Amino acid sequence: MVNDKELFQKYRPLAVAAGIGSILGSGVIVGLSSTITVWQSGLGMTNAQVGIISAALTFAIAIGGMLSGSVSKNIGLVKSFNWLNLIYAIGALICVFAPNYMVLLLGVIVTGLASGADLPISLTIISHDAPNEKVSASLVSSTQIYWQIGIFISYICSFVVSKMSGAAGARIVFGLLAVIAIIAWLWRTNSKTFREFHEEGNKYQNVVSENTKSNDSVIKQLFMGTNKSRYMGFFLGIFIFYICWNLLANTFGQFQTFTLVQAHASQTFATGAGIVLNFVGLIAVWLFSSVASSPNRNRFFIVGMIIQAAAMFGLAISNSALWPIVIAIGCYNMGNNIAGEAIYKVWTQESFPVETRASIQGMMNGISRFACGLFAFVTPALVVPSMIRYTMYAFTGLVIVAFIAGIFVIRLQKKYGIIQDAD
Repeated sequence: MVNDKELFQKYRPLAVAAGIGSILGSGVIVGLSSTITVWQSGLGMTNAQVGIISAALTFAIAIGGMLSGSVSKNIGLVKSFNWLNLIYAIGALICVFAPNYMVLLLGVIVTGLASGADLPISLTIISHDAPNEKVSASLVSSTQIYWQIGIFISYICSFVVSKMSGAAGARIVFGLLAVIAIIAWLWRTNSKTFREFHEEGNKYQNVVSENTKSNDSVIKQLFMGTNKSRYMGFFLGIFIFYICWNLLANTFGQFQTFTLVQAHASQTFATGAGIVLNFVGLIAVWLFSSVASSPNRNRFFIVGMIIQAAAMFGLAISNSALWPIVIAIGCYNMGNNIAGEAIYKVWTQESFPVETRASIQGMMNGISRFACGLFAFVTPALVVPSMIRYTMYAFTGLVIVAFIAGIFVIRLQKKYGIIQDAD
């Protein structure tokens, strides 16, 4: 009999293909943020236009995520999984050849919509095709590392092209994203192995659907079901944690390079620092992955949140010198990767019924991204040296609120026997 470890290895190529969606997702966010000053100078954009471009990407990703359910339902889950990367590539190529701000804005929107829809669909295809929930959870968890790889690749590319004149370096970064998307599209659509996985998944899901015929909506299950107090507690705890954490994460994700440049770092230094700082984040993701399915993750969460709060408070009480900012971002990258997106995904998977997880996660992702998009309009003005101290005080408060919400979720999980504290 084939065990779960062997099944994981068998289905791992599917997780890699889905993980490329995460590479492209983080790649476009960081690819834009790490080259935004290059786009600004190359296309003659104002600070307000920089904010609009960044906000547009965030809104597009949010809308794409919220529409992913409708897209997969109307077009088909497998077709959506196969073809969204082509749309992403088209958007990235529009950016590559953008002669002005408006065309760049169009390309960013198209790319963001495709990326936002592909991320939940890629995870759903894994759950659809996997032979059991344990293998599915392992495969889904493994995709988190690809998100950090996408960040890492984007910073390396941005560093390499940082000394090019005009917007040429930024165009090369988006050109690389387009190439990766085309490769993913060709692999997903032409793989015989994936077609077999999808067919086997259809058979498995038909059996599951016979045993779970409930058509209750997610909202009805949350607010009117027999376990409404339990699920509402989880929903509010996880959502408050995620939206507070994500406001901070989005700011550092989209404006890390902008913040460093505003502190008088060169574009080369800013992108080079991004490589080193995100390598720290890559190590942190790997460390968290080793404990993600064990009670020890609660200890990682506590340590990670304390590090994030300390990093923000350290920036608030320091001057606007470059190196304190670099050190604070490094500490933040460590803390945020052991107490952030990864544990949010684990909590969402564990705390709700299987048939509602994708919808609930899509709802949380979409609302959070919209909030981040609104915030991105004013972020450039908040991270300049004259304002960054007050902004960091506010971010310290956000981390504390997220910390409290996370502790609430951990206590609920313990109450309902989902996971116990480590001895």
